Amino acid sequence: MASSTHTYRVTPTAPRLVLASASTARLRVLQHAGFDPVVVVSGVDETVGELATEEAVTVLAQRKAAAVATRYKTALVLGCDSMLDLDGVSLGKPTSGAEVVDVWRRLSGREAGFLTGHCLIDASSGTCVLDIARTLVRFGRPTEEELSAYASTAEVLELAGAFSIEGRSGPFVEGIDGSPSNVLGLSLPLFRQMLAQVGVLISDLWQGN
Repeated sequence: MASSTHTYRVTPTAPRLVLASASTARLRVLQHAGFDPVVVVSGVDETVGELATEEAVTVLAQRKAAAVATRYKTALVLGCDSMLDLDGVSLGKPTSGAEVVDVWRRLSGREAGFLTGHCLIDASSGTCVLDIARTLVRFGRPTEEELSAYASTAEVLELAGAFSIEGRSGPFVEGIDGSPSNVLGLSLPLFRQMLAQVGVLISDLWQGN
């Protein structure tokens, strides 16, 4: 983990931040926190077989970041992947409205862990930092009528675990324990710690610096 003993690089200009993700939520998290990343979609194969959730999100985050990092010489490339873990079962993006309803029936009144694998690659040195952010999510009990209406919306098929703490499913989430931004796909506190491990101050990457 990051500590106060890190040596930060002194350079005329900060390295470019590249987000290796097509997620609009992750981009928004970074932008709202003062960053202006370049977005490069990796296009990698996202199948992971029977890997446990922790392994799966780590493997995919690294796969995405590594694919994009080869295109840069000095950038900081961040790859992420998120899944909801319920009773040891990984829940990624649903593929149909029927699956959304099924998932939410299982989540109703329960708690589940939302895991996001993070991979930060410093292209200039080849340094790769891997870590996972975990947030406990407490789900409410939406009615069948509410679930049916929610499952018919366009946004839901883009959400890991068929939910978000913002948007139409926000009222169905009663609380979280952990990083709020992690539930949107990118933990800002963990990102700060990872930057420290490659010798970069988070403030050096703020837009306008």
